[in-house]
Parts: sequence; C-alpha cells; structure tokens
Amino acid sequence: MIELIPYLDLTRLEDNDSIEFIEELCQKARTPFGDVAAVCIYPAFVKHVKLILEGSDIRVATVANFPGGDYSCNETLNIINNALQSGADEIDVVLPYHDFLSGRNEKVYDFLVECRQICENKLMKVILETGALQNPEFIKRASEIAIEAGADFLKTSTGKIKMGASLEAAKIMLQVIQQYEDKNVGLKISGGVRTVAEAKKYWDLVIKTMGADWISPRTFRIGASALLDDILKQ
Repeated sequence: MIELIPYLDLTRLEDNDSIEFIEELCQKARTPFGDVAAVCIYPAFVKHVKLILEGSDIRVATVANFPGGDYSCNETLNIINNALQSGADEIDVVLPYHDFLSGRNEKVYDFLVECRQICENKLMKVILETGALQNPEFIKRASEIAIEAGADFLKTSTGKIKMGASLEAAKIMLQVIQQYEDKNVGLKISGGVRTVAEAKKYWDLVIKTMGADWISPRTFRIGASALLDDILKQ
C-alpha cells in the first residue's frame, strides 16, 4: 500500500537519538514513491531537520508535554515556543491525562487552550494516550475537550506505554470528530502500528466511518517508524 506513504509521520523519539540517526530518518522520508507527510522528532533536532528538509514539502513535527503528560503548563509552553522558533510546523502535545483521570477537566482544557494560543496557525495534534484512559467514556470526553480547546488533530498514543493505538479507541475518536464536523479535525493513529496489515485496518475504519473523500494528509496520519519499511518491502 504505497498510497499510505503521503499519510505517514515518520517518527523517531528514542532516548539514544543522535544527529546521525535523525539524518538517516530524513533520508528515509524521501522514498522512490513519494515523500512522507512529516518527520516527527524531539524538539532538540527541529532546527537541524528543518535545514535537511528545506525545499521539500515534508513537514517538521515535534512533541511537547511528552511522553508522560506531566510537565507544567509553563514548561510545555516554553518547549512549544522554542520548537516553533526553530522552525517546527506541527506540535504533538500530550493531553495532561493524569489531571483528566483525576477529574480536573477544566485544568486540562485551560492547558490545551494555552497551547493552542502559542501554536497560533501551526498544526496542533493532541495526544490522548488512549491506552491509559481505556474507558470508552473517558476517551470520548477527552476527545471533546481537546477539540473544544482547539486541536487540529486527535492522536491516539505516545507509543511509550504498553497499550498503544486500538481500533476501538480510533472509532470513538472518529465519532467525536463527526460531532464537530465544522471544525475539520483530523485523526492520527500512533502507537504500535508496524505493518501494512495493521495500518490497513485503520485505513478501512476511517473510510467506513468518514468516507473516502474525507481522507487527506490534513485529516489523517499514521505515526510510525517501522511501518515505512514494511510498505517499501511489499
């Protein structure tokens, strides 16, 4: 399914990341069948990646409040601001899910509103960490809060806890996105999608729920690292 390539956020978020690893990732982002949508890396590498990808349409994405969702609002805003100053096009920010699970929904909303304001016109993806939320009602409510606070995308997971993306969570998130149709919110699947077979299940779910015309790199992404290798292998 080479048609998946333009929807990939090619990702590397490892403790041992280095310039060499990041440069290799950027080389992989340009395939014989077209470029991926974005490269997603830690904030420290944004400026370097921006230079490497100059002249291409590949967007530079980075993360904030990542991975535990437990940074303070000020710390997160500083991370986002520095990333944007370095040239980031997209910010993947973790919803403060510990606060959410403790019932502090207003604090979560205010946190995301602050992030939205500093992101201005840049794309903001909100990572729900659905594997930690688990309860369908929690996933639904967290999705609603994220959209009401200004999310451009809902994203399933950080990929850093045991349970990553699931079809059940993605379906709930899509149903909420439908409720806010006027806001044009997208869905990013991330966390454990490594093969074409796994990716196709989400692709089919999105088409079944939203329709084939809805899908574009502005509304659907898959965050992955190993998936691109499997696509090219096939």
